[in-house]
Amino acid sequence: MYIELRHIHKSFGDFKASDDVSFSIEKGKLIGLLGPSGSGKTTILRMLAGLEHQDSGDIYIDGKLVNDLPSNERGIGFVFQSYALFPYLNVYQNIAYGLNIQKKDKAFIQNRVRELLDLVGLPGLEKRYPDQLSGGQRQRIALARALAPNPELLLLDEPFAAIDAKVRKELRTWLRQTIDKIGITSIFVTHDQDEAIEVADEIVITNQGRVEQVGDPAQIYLHPKTPFVAQFIGQSDVITHYSRLRGFEHVKGKHNAVIRPEFIEIHKFTDDGHHDFESSMEDGTVTEVCFRGSSYEVRVDIGGMTVTGRYPLGGQALRRGDQVKVFIRQLYTFDETSTEIITNKALDQSDLYYI
Repeated sequence: MYIELRHIHKSFGDFKASDDVSFSIEKGKLIGLLGPSGSGKTTILRMLAGLEHQDSGDIYIDGKLVNDLPSNERGIGFVFQSYALFPYLNVYQNIAYGLNIQKKDKAFIQNRVRELLDLVGLPGLEKRYPDQLSGGQRQRIALARALAPNPELLLLDEPFAAIDAKVRKELRTWLRQTIDKIGITSIFVTHDQDEAIEVADEIVITNQGRVEQVGDPAQIYLHPKTPFVAQFIGQSDVITHYSRLRGFEHVKGKHNAVIRPEFIEIHKFTDDGHHDFESSMEDGTVTEVCFRGSSYEVRVDIGGMTVTGRYPLGGQALRRGDQVKVFIRQLYTFDETSTEIITNKALDQSDLYYI
């Protein structure tokens, strides 16, 4: 493994930012550190960079113990959330900053800056200053500056947090393509699930200073290992008494369940209508309908339990108070430590349904 964290502990007073954190990363991977605010993501990033020192535990980079190695000797490029470009230096000078520290010759610096501006898609902007750039352009220049000294590891702290939604989505694709081109091992911090799922090769989910789960995006989404992950990933409704639902039985020790919108089919109630698995459908009452662009998000009350599903734009219009039929294909049931996927008995195992 290229990066290894072994039993890392870090506290700030009574607050445990890292509580026995251990995970490893293969060379060349793009890793997302995902979790809510205060879960320890940025602390992990700063300890890797040498900007914070762990209270105990070991950090290895390319097989080398770096616990006591200063930040400037770890071969790391760091992109900050706030860009941290020098406002009094132009684009060329910002990108060249680390190369000047390394005392590279003028011709090398010129070629490297030109190469990086082409890489980030901003050739010809050498003489502009940060306040003359858009947010997306500033972030690209910040990445070029971090890459200039040819680091072995790239760290990005919420790199798109300060950028508007449309540009942020474009930059996700651009970052993925750029990392693929240069092949550098990279770790980025985010609290945006969509960002982590779309960009990362693997995701490390943190919560209250601990690592909850490590895996590729599909694995984590479809097979959450802990109650926190089951509730944090995706859009989730937590219900009790799930055994009252048709097609589901109570699992010993697991009293709560998570139902996601993609687990649900919603059909408008009609006297002459016929649906597959009709005997396993629930009668529900629409409590809320929200337009979400490509579909409607519909909240339905089923005997005191509220679930959320998606309803197609081309279907019969739904309004608050309408009676509907709801088929729940599966759910995640959980106790304090583990989760289990339960499929509606009306479905064969071969018919498992995922989106």
